[in-house]
Amino acid sequence: MWTPTEEEKYGVVICSFRGSVPQGLVLEIGETVQILEKCEGWYRGVSTKKPNVKGLFPANYIHLKKAIVSNRGQYETVVPLEDSIVTEVTTTLQEWASLWKQLYVKHKVDLFYKLRHVMNELIDLRRQLLSGHLTQDQVREVKRHITVRLDWGNEHLGLDLVPRKDFEVVDSDQISVSDLYKMHLSSRQSVQQSTSQVDTMRPRHGETCRMPVPHHFFFSLKSFTYNTIGEDSDVFFSLYDMREGKQISERFLVRLNKNGGPRNPEKIERMCALFTDLSSKDMKRDLYIVAHVIRIGRMLLNDSKKGPAHLHYRRPYGCAVLSILDVLQSLTELKEEKDFVLKVYTCNNESEWTQIHENIIRKSSTKYSAPSASHGLIISLQLFRGDMEQIRRENPMIFNRGLAITRKLGFPDVIMPGDIRNDLYLTLEKGDFERGGKSVQKNIEVTMYVLYADGEILKDCISLGSGEPNRSSYHSFVLYHSNSPRWGEIIKLPIPIDRFRGSHLRFEFRHCSTKDKGEKKLFGFAFSPLMRDDGTTLSDDIHELYVYKCDENSTFNNHALYLGLPCCKEDYNGCPNIPSSLIFQRSAKESFFISTQLSSTKLTQNVDLLALLKWKAFPDRIMDILGRLRHVSGEEIVKFLQDILDTLFVILDDNTEKYGLLVFQSLVFIINLLRDIKYFHFRPVMDTYIQKHFAGALAYKELIRCLKWYMDCSAELIRQDHIQEAMRALEYLFKFIVQSRILYSRATCGMEEEQFRSSIQELFQSIRFVLSLDSRNSETLLFTQAALLNSFPTIFDELLQMFTVQEVAEFVRGTLGSMPSTVHIGQSMDVVKLQSIARTVDSRLFSFSESRRILLPVVLHHIHLHLRQQKELLICSGILGSIFSIVKTSSLEADVMEEVEMMVESLLDVLLQTLLTIMSKSHAQEAGEYVSCLLSLLRQMCDTHFQHLLDNFQSKDELKEFLLKIFCVFRNLMKMSVFPRDWMVMRLLTSNIIVTTVQYLSSALHKNFTETDFDFKVWNSYFSLAVLFINQPSLQLEIITSAKRKKILDKYGDMRVMMAYELFSMWQNLGDHKIHFIPGMIGPFLGVTLVPQPEVRNIMIPIFHDMMDWEQRKNGNFKQVEAELIDKLDSMVSEGKGDESYRELFGLLLLEKVEQETWRETGISFVTSVTRLMERLLDYRDCMKGEETENKKVGCTVNLMNFYKSEINKEEMYIRYIHKLCDMHLQAENYTEAAFTLLLYCELLQWEDRPLREFLHYPSQTEWQRKEGLCRKIIHYFNKGKSWEFGIPLCRELACQYESLYDYQSLSWIRKMEASYYDNIIEQQRLEPEFFRVGFYGRKFPFFLRNKEYVCRGHDYERLEAFQQRMLSEFPQAVAMQHPNHPDDAILQCDAQYLQIYAVTPIPDYVDVLQMDRVPDRVKSFYRVNNVRKFRYDRPFHKGPKDKDNEFKSLWIERTTLTLTHSLPGISRWFEVERRELVEVSPLENAIQVVENKNQELRALISQYQHKQVHGNINLLSMCLNGVIDAAVNGGIARYQEAFFDKDYITKHPGDAEKISQLKELMQEQVHVLGVGLAVHEKFVHPEMRPLHKKLIDQFQMMRASLYHEFPGLDKLSPACSGTSTPRGNVLASHSPMSPENIKMTHRHSPMNLMGTGRHSSSSLSSHASSEAGNMMMMGDNSMGEAPEDLYHHMQLAYHNPRYQGSVTNVSVLSSSQASPSSSSLSSTHSAPSQMITSAPSSTRGSPSLPDKYRHAREMMLLLPTHRDRPSSAMYPAAILENGQPPNFQRALFQQVVGACKPCSDPNLSMAEKAVPAAPSSWSLDSGAQEAQPFLSALMGHIMVPPVPPRSLLHGHYSLHFDAFHHPLGDTPPALPARTLRKSPLHPIPASPTSPQSGLDGSNSTLSGSASSGVSSLSESNFGHSSEAPPRTDTMDSMPSQAWNGDEDLEPPYLPVHYSLSESAVLDAIKSQPCRSHSAPGCVLPQDPMDPPALPPKPYHPRLPALEHDEGMLLREEAERPRGLHRKASLPPGSVKEEQARLAWEHGRGEQ
Repeated sequence: MWTPTEEEKYGVVICSFRGSVPQGLVLEIGETVQILEKCEGWYRGVSTKKPNVKGLFPANYIHLKKAIVSNRGQYETVVPLEDSIVTEVTTTLQEWASLWKQLYVKHKVDLFYKLRHVMNELIDLRRQLLSGHLTQDQVREVKRHITVRLDWGNEHLGLDLVPRKDFEVVDSDQISVSDLYKMHLSSRQSVQQSTSQVDTMRPRHGETCRMPVPHHFFFSLKSFTYNTIGEDSDVFFSLYDMREGKQISERFLVRLNKNGGPRNPEKIERMCALFTDLSSKDMKRDLYIVAHVIRIGRMLLNDSKKGPAHLHYRRPYGCAVLSILDVLQSLTELKEEKDFVLKVYTCNNESEWTQIHENIIRKSSTKYSAPSASHGLIISLQLFRGDMEQIRRENPMIFNRGLAITRKLGFPDVIMPGDIRNDLYLTLEKGDFERGGKSVQKNIEVTMYVLYADGEILKDCISLGSGEPNRSSYHSFVLYHSNSPRWGEIIKLPIPIDRFRGSHLRFEFRHCSTKDKGEKKLFGFAFSPLMRDDGTTLSDDIHELYVYKCDENSTFNNHALYLGLPCCKEDYNGCPNIPSSLIFQRSAKESFFISTQLSSTKLTQNVDLLALLKWKAFPDRIMDILGRLRHVSGEEIVKFLQDILDTLFVILDDNTEKYGLLVFQSLVFIINLLRDIKYFHFRPVMDTYIQKHFAGALAYKELIRCLKWYMDCSAELIRQDHIQEAMRALEYLFKFIVQSRILYSRATCGMEEEQFRSSIQELFQSIRFVLSLDSRNSETLLFTQAALLNSFPTIFDELLQMFTVQEVAEFVRGTLGSMPSTVHIGQSMDVVKLQSIARTVDSRLFSFSESRRILLPVVLHHIHLHLRQQKELLICSGILGSIFSIVKTSSLEADVMEEVEMMVESLLDVLLQTLLTIMSKSHAQEAGEYVSCLLSLLRQMCDTHFQHLLDNFQSKDELKEFLLKIFCVFRNLMKMSVFPRDWMVMRLLTSNIIVTTVQYLSSALHKNFTETDFDFKVWNSYFSLAVLFINQPSLQLEIITSAKRKKILDKYGDMRVMMAYELFSMWQNLGDHKIHFIPGMIGPFLGVTLVPQPEVRNIMIPIFHDMMDWEQRKNGNFKQVEAELIDKLDSMVSEGKGDESYRELFGLLLLEKVEQETWRETGISFVTSVTRLMERLLDYRDCMKGEETENKKVGCTVNLMNFYKSEINKEEMYIRYIHKLCDMHLQAENYTEAAFTLLLYCELLQWEDRPLREFLHYPSQTEWQRKEGLCRKIIHYFNKGKSWEFGIPLCRELACQYESLYDYQSLSWIRKMEASYYDNIIEQQRLEPEFFRVGFYGRKFPFFLRNKEYVCRGHDYERLEAFQQRMLSEFPQAVAMQHPNHPDDAILQCDAQYLQIYAVTPIPDYVDVLQMDRVPDRVKSFYRVNNVRKFRYDRPFHKGPKDKDNEFKSLWIERTTLTLTHSLPGISRWFEVERRELVEVSPLENAIQVVENKNQELRALISQYQHKQVHGNINLLSMCLNGVIDAAVNGGIARYQEAFFDKDYITKHPGDAEKISQLKELMQEQVHVLGVGLAVHEKFVHPEMRPLHKKLIDQFQMMRASLYHEFPGLDKLSPACSGTSTPRGNVLASHSPMSPENIKMTHRHSPMNLMGTGRHSSSSLSSHASSEAGNMMMMGDNSMGEAPEDLYHHMQLAYHNPRYQGSVTNVSVLSSSQASPSSSSLSSTHSAPSQMITSAPSSTRGSPSLPDKYRHAREMMLLLPTHRDRPSSAMYPAAILENGQPPNFQRALFQQVVGACKPCSDPNLSMAEKAVPAAPSSWSLDSGAQEAQPFLSALMGHIMVPPVPPRSLLHGHYSLHFDAFHHPLGDTPPALPARTLRKSPLHPIPASPTSPQSGLDGSNSTLSGSASSGVSSLSESNFGHSSEAPPRTDTMDSMPSQAWNGDEDLEPPYLPVHYSLSESAVLDAIKSQPCRSHSAPGCVLPQDPMDPPALPPKPYHPRLPALEHDEGMLLREEAERPRGLHRKASLPPGSVKEEQARLAWEHGRGEQ
């Protein structure tokens, strides 16, 4: 049974639980849970992450923790009972976890690893805290480390700053806002300190560190490497100051054995010292660690004879140094031990031993040398900072290693009171001794003892260095053969204080012989007492001691024998009469020098100090002794502080009148001495003395008297140094006065109380007197007043011991009140005065509410004055902060109403004024201080205070001024962001105070300024404030984590909602005055409604209805509301505000309100248009902010722009978006579109001088100037986009303006520009773009695309596949539809995205230009694809039964025409389809169109030749005529005759009679035109082309004869055709028909297919192939069943002459089953420009190397009549120089055969569809020739085709023909079709070496130069343009005939046919192929045995195309030549991959 838990309330999940039971709660490890119930090992409760979801979880998965439960029961809350910092670490780490992972994702790897390290440290520190095993100091230290790391992490992750006090998070409710502000500041500073290094040492919270921090060096000797001494040694380490040339520390001694290890085995790893008490000043000195090595052994190291082995001497060996300055930086940063090596050098001359370290430092290398390279000491150093106790506490380990404390010589900077020292440092300086009759100098050793007065040698009173025990004697080192030794060795004498007096030092001098005995002979001694007779110790100086002679027999037993002798010169002067008969005689020539330095806290060397302490011995010198006290050093005074003070007060008691003033001065001197930082720590000693030892019960009278006298004198005296000193000593003087009075009162039971009180009163009167003096003219008086004010607050605590709080407060008030106001005193005094007030406020006195009531008025008065004058603002803010802090603390316990009232009256107004001034100057810190003060005050105010405040205003003007001020401050507070973004606690508290204050003030505003006294300014200010408040970033709770949001809502609620209710209520209170805020407040209110808080939106949106209503009442409409709302909506949504739910809510709420109004219709219309605008704006914003593509952005912008223009007519917004769109186009380099976009703005302007304001980036200028600038810019963009035709009208418009203004300079410039554009049109090549229709279906598309269709202008070289891929990448969620049918409703309404894409053909508007005869094709090319608004898409289909003999009878065309909203190109690359029309074209109509088009084409071409527009060659005309005349292969026009002139057809279609007669007329016309054409051909034909001309005439006769029966009028030949005509010998008169099904296998990407593909193909009656049909490869062969290998063999035979070998690109591929965009016209009118045709391999283009525009035939359904031959690729060998003659080129047409191959991928087709043969497409009887004409003409004008040797064939050549079978959709792919034979009379031509790649596989096909446009892969410079090509001077007529005569290899039946050839044109042709990537270089013929030779094709008789069609009609100047076919009719199934591999290899070789 489930029972509520009693103890188990809170726990942590220690194992993840998946919630695998019914009602199980899913828990992750580390989560915390609140437990509600328990039952048999299970708990029921909630996770603190999701407190609303209750569930079950196992009890053993939970670790229970103690917790505090409040409000037990259903709504209980649980708080864990643990250290708050542990809880904070837990929650913070959880918050960091997700952010930490994001760092890795965002590639912030450095911070990622740093944060991981910090998180691990925090986990470890938290574990330490929870362990409970730490001391209080350790806990404090761990907390410090934790807070530093928490703050560091929060800072770097951009989280909120946490205000802390003593490492605990503060509760903002418990402290004043001023304190909270200061805590934020201190937290920020600590974070900044720790940012560079997480654990930077920093002052602890709350510490004000005035003390200098001592430094300490931890030193450790690791080893003495390569010690080659071989003897024991002593190494002395010390710190040496090079600049001053002296040692500054004691020595640290390490004793080593001969192996270099410590002599004492216990010292291993423990040879370490701590050099202590180095000040910051010391650290800046030029310090060195100096090591002196003294060996202990023989006299001479290398000479074993010198001296006996048993005697050991101390002998100098070597020295090493290390510069502290060099290593200090690394030691400071490292914070751990660092090793160094000190190289040891030996002294070259022992006499210079004392200077060896200086020589090494100075690098005087002649004076020292290194024994070995690696001879050195390895030491380690570490730097510590802080006092010794702290070092000992933080580093206990180093103190456990037998650490030797090595002190400074002398006292440290700070002398601690308990620091007892009594050390005498003695330096053995030098000696001068006699030789004593010896030939060599002596080896002198000095031995020293310390002896007591009784002659006893004191034990252990000599220390050679720290680290070794003290000893009783000292032996100096010995300098070899030196009578004037210099030692410079420092010895420390730690003599007990009680033994110091009477002790003396004795120095014995011995000569150390090096003879065998090795004796040490005593020859003299010296001595020195330690204390003088007057009681002072030996002075710190060098002392020269007398040397007395003696010998080994002399006895020192009776020390009195020599102590009576003078020890030195001063001593001798003291006792001149010394008898000469003493035992010891002084050696006058010998002397000995020592120096001493005393560091003692007990002994003094100062005579004056001793005299004071023994003043009773000199009663007559007391005045002098007291006067001399100031000259005693501070160290001496603090050492004897208590004794001196006792002495002074005894003297004072002895004779008050006589000595009173001097004692007072001495006391002042000592007190001020303790103010020095060096002796600051002696203040507690002074305090202790006053409390416990001071006994001067009567002293207070004299002290008060003296003090008062000093004060009173201050007005008169000029020198006031002593007065100022007394003022500075005021604190301790009062302590003495009060303590003295207490002692007196105790002794006398409170006698003389009144006198004491009155004396204090009088003293305060004197103080007030001093402060009230005018010090402006007296600087000394100023200093006196400053000293007094500084000391004054320190006496309050002393006075409180004697007086009540109120009495002291009155004293203080009187004193502070006596100070002159700011107006009268200088600035420096201002500061002092305010500092004094600040210290008063901080004193204990101010914490009593009784005293505060007395003191507050005077304090506030002074602050008020300063704030009024804006002086000393920082100090004032500090004082105010302290006051508010105290008041806040007091308010928690007592009532502070009265004090707050005082502050409100005095401060509120002036605070507001100050803040406005500061904010206007943007002083952030000062602003922060004063804002916190203002907020503190407002927070303390309650209803009563606000009521009093508002009632106290004398007039409404005053109230208005106050409200304006406070609203302005609040607004600035939110605008300026006074508090940084991460001060969340501060910002939320500020918002809370503001909203509370506003609630109080709004009632006053409503009451006073609504009705008759309405004031717009105040109301406007109020509304602005409320709007700013709601929009504050810190209040937008949606963007913060849920845990933080919950915390904020629990504490403050959603303050935006509170303010919104307030705002709405005030709006309603306005009544009739609402109209004043329309439209002004629409924008701000709109901003509020866009806040993503549903409640705020619900409250505020209805206000818009109110506004509409009020404006409707006033004006009869709401145009202003409408205009403003739309304006503001745009800017706000683009800033990121608003969302879809807002749009819905906006429409819903307003429509609901508007429905009830009389003006509902206009209202509904307005609301609807605004919601539609919002829809577009949201789309626009989403596009812009995301990584969206250019298309989407442009589409969005155009959509929005049009909405502004057409629907809501907002011109300014419209112009803004014009410029945004223009910028987008420029970024994408769509210059034409950018120009059209700018043109929209240009069209809005007129050529007038109306001035225009500054707008966007335009300066203020006239309308004329702006329009001119725009025109120029637009012209520039049209130029960059190569759309010169669009730029020319603008040039003319500008020219007209310039001309009217006579601005001829500009006119000249614009005319030249216009002329250059005409040149560009004629000379420069331009690509013709593709056009694609795109349908966007489904509700998931953006609003502006949803269920709409567009036509898009493709990019340069962009094919359908590329375009489709681009669209799918722009809409990655979209699915490509595989059919062209219009989608149904299911797709339109589904929540998905469907794209339907296919290519369309433009229908040009400028048909007249295209039909004009003499217009250059480059001009026509432009008009074909520009200014196009209509596009066409054709789909062929059969209606009714299909006639197998003639399918043209039932073949219809379904023609879809799309009309766009705007012409392309325009302001976008795509426009929406406005209208679509579906028309079915009957077979007869199609035939009419075809024939008519062909007639027009022929007429145009013939006209060009008649008018001599086409110069030079006649090839174009030859081809055109050939294509039309020689159509007998498929029955020619006979097919139309059979289909439409048949009696059955005429009877069945009586309505078509007119059309049939029209077709007949057109056919008659065609025959007539052909006749004229042949006549022209006769006139211009080249002699070598005569055979072709004859053949054309013959064929024309045959054609005419075939039409004779239908058209009797054709029996007469036109003049050109009369004459003998050659019979058609071996040409078949007719060919078996080829059904459309037979063509279905032709791939849509095949070059054969694409050659027939055009945008407007037409059907010519006498053609060989349909314009959409695939090409059939025609192959001659011996038999129908010949295997491919046999064919290949025959072809190889035909290619036996290598000179003509090459390769040809000739690809046959499957056709797709969809219809092509081309029409059924047979002759393409829209062919690709030359530069689009490339011979680059497929790999370089992404798919077969075809012209881009023809790769798009997505739904191509190919239609062919009977089988026809199609021309394919050009073929020509590389240039070969023959006998110095120009090379021969060959050029031929190839037939093509459909091969069995796989179809290319087609995104529009399903897999099944791809495999199925195509349905017939649009049809053409002439496409083969028509498509080939320009293609051939391009080359045949320049390329000769030499004859090719024949192949032996049985009955002529046969061409192969495959029959493909029509399968229904979804069937398996067709099998290989059967072959049929067809004769072909032409010979094979060798393949081109430039096109090595060939294949059957559609996916790998490459072509060289073939294209449906009929333009070869050579550039347009190859084509002879009739309008511009110069006359040829290099034709073949002028060349020697042998260059072209038959080759020996050629066989007789094939005679050469010569064409004219321009060599330069040929070379140009080769050079100008921009895309040809694998052309073979000149003079190189790649041998390609893999490529079989092509079979001989059949000749053609092309007809001229219709005039309206493509550029080919101007280019077809060259006669058609046959082309060889590539051999491959089919590949065996297994060889496809091999073929692909071979092609790839050959392609690579070709590129090389």
